[in-house]
Amino acid sequence: MLNKKAIITGASRGIGKSIAITLAELGYNVILIARSEDRLATTAEAITNTGTKAFVYPCDFKNPEMIDVTLKSILTAHPKIDVLVNNAGIWKEGSLEPSVNEFNEVINVNLSAQFAVLKHVVPSMKAQRSGFIFNISSRAGKYGFPGSATYVASKFGLSGLSESLYRELAEYNIKVTSICPSWVNTDMATQAGAAIPYEEMIQPGDISKTIKWLLSLSPAVAIKDVEIECRMRIK
Repeated sequence: MLNKKAIITGASRGIGKSIAITLAELGYNVILIARSEDRLATTAEAITNTGTKAFVYPCDFKNPEMIDVTLKSILTAHPKIDVLVNNAGIWKEGSLEPSVNEFNEVINVNLSAQFAVLKHVVPSMKAQRSGFIFNISSRAGKYGFPGSATYVASKFGLSGLSESLYRELAEYNIKVTSICPSWVNTDMATQAGAAIPYEEMIQPGDISKTIKWLLSLSPAVAIKDVEIECRMRIK
């Protein structure tokens, strides 16, 4: 595992932080991207305790130019990326109630920004003919829900992008998996008004363990997507 590197977006808290720590425990040097530099520093501190390296890159995913500059800087310093976790995202309630600008903001952060990251990282993975890409979508990327069409549209887009790349990049030995959880015990679930107890939710560590499992599978295996539901909420 020596010198393997992973990029995690949205790595300052919740799912992204948990994944970053798990990958560090597996021996990956991790490249952490998120808007909050202070929270990234906290994640990095937890990672350095595992004996691996953490590289912090603050970036606002609402700013396309900043994404471009940040990813160019990362790939100049770290030209070989073994794992990419596209996790950054925001929540917006509503279907047709949000303004066009609010709708576009969700699409830009949850889909267009992920596309931008992929455009930078995939060419290097193609050149080395290896890599793992995990797109953190949502159960809302597979099923539409009333009152959530803005968020659902962004996640359906990410799931579709992920599935296309799953098929397209297989010949380069690049595995692409979309991970689609329902309610996860994070700040976003609270913001979205999840009316279920935290102990009935999926935990961030469950997503990390899913990625750990996917990384452990034999080279012959490809998993297009993984849907994870709250056991107590299965209908």
